[in-house]
Amino acid sequence: MTSVGDALRTAGVERLDGQLLLLHAMGVPPNELAVRRAWLLAHGEAEVPGETLAQFRQFAQRRADGEPLAYITRHKEFFGLDLGVDARVLVPRPDTELLVQWALDVLHGPKAASDAPSPTVLDLGTGSGAVALAIRHTRPDVLVDAVDASPQALQVAQSNALALGLDIGFLQGSWFAPVTSCYDCIVSNPPYIANQDPHLAALRHEPRQALVAGPDGLQDLREIIRGAMGHLCPGGWLLVEHGYDQAVAVKALFELAGFVAITCRRDLSGHERCTGGRVIRDNHQPLVK
Repeated sequence: MTSVGDALRTAGVERLDGQLLLLHAMGVPPNELAVRRAWLLAHGEAEVPGETLAQFRQFAQRRADGEPLAYITRHKEFFGLDLGVDARVLVPRPDTELLVQWALDVLHGPKAASDAPSPTVLDLGTGSGAVALAIRHTRPDVLVDAVDASPQALQVAQSNALALGLDIGFLQGSWFAPVTSCYDCIVSNPPYIANQDPHLAALRHEPRQALVAGPDGLQDLREIIRGAMGHLCPGGWLLVEHGYDQAVAVKALFELAGFVAITCRRDLSGHERCTGGRVIRDNHQPLVK
């Protein structure tokens, strides 16, 4: 029999990944993997049953081949939520929590009167539903719609919404094609990698259509920024995530579209990773601050 310690030493993956994968092979629920690591550290001499070891080695080989850990465990934590993920959607990144927090910052506080309209948010290219679900979970008074062109991705997002008990309106189509309403805030983490970018090789397990956006990576951002004006309420905000080196180009697209109060927010590495702007028209009072 092989011990826990020997299995981890010969796994061929980083130690943390190995620990999480071994626990996954043991049948530990995804949301308990991090907590149960202490058991492995205290029981390095414990024997690993043959079937569990075989499953673990299969998981480790997939991880060594570059498959995201989240696809193997079918789980990813995002903004405190336990999300199910698989190869139909991108793995939610920690940096995208910046987009969620910004949306929460620009939305009104709790409704001042019972008959006041609820703030509304549209999430374009929702994927796993991470951004839409995080906003809805944090602000239950906000009405959230989520769009994706991929029916397979929407299946994942809808499954997550059901598991979390969160009411989201889901629409299938390309960007604004299925959208008929105006919103106080539109958020999007669209594809923004150029189709010849060398980094794509490391992302080969994730859906290419959710990553690549034309020769310069700006194709979808152009469409979103250009189309957002027709779907924002007076005073509304458009907030988008983009590549670490695209802030200048994206800001220019916002200016060209007529947005005001254009600004950027930096990710965990200090890069300008999200850009936002506001629409003011018709002399209405702003619906978001």
